[in-house]
Amino acid sequence: MAAPGRTLNCEDFSMFQEVLKAMRSIDDRIVHALNTTVPTVSFSDKVDATQTCKKLYESLMEAHLSRDKAIKTCITETSAVVGQLREERAKNSDNMSIVKQLRKEQTKLKLMRSELNVEEVVNDQSLKVFNERCRIHYTPPRTK
Repeated sequence: MAAPGRTLNCEDFSMFQEVLKAMRSIDDRIVHALNTTVPTVSFSDKVDATQTCKKLYESLMEAHLSRDKAIKTCITETSAVVGQLREERAKNSDNMSIVKQLRKEQTKLKLMRSELNVEEVVNDQSLKVFNERCRIHYTPPRTK
């Protein structure tokens, strides 16, 4: 569940965060989705809770994987830029604009890496809520 019509911009960290925020909408709305789609015991015969939970789980996993891939792609791209700037700095250590650009890219790289930690927390919280409501209806396949 990627952000509709938006691609992840690795150049601008603010835009990177905005797109990730949009991509995290399924996780932000997990409680609402569970409340509106997974029936309580009194209504369990009117809705197929197993299928509903399975579809929601698949949507969550798709969103988690797409965000993880996008973040890691940006980390790889930014790491390459940092490596290139380090080479340029080694050739011309007196050029302050290269040093300044290198620091900027290194900071951006650190921030992108921290997004992986944020992603882990978001994923864990979503799966915890999912398991609390769907554990009696659907057991996800084991991964790793």
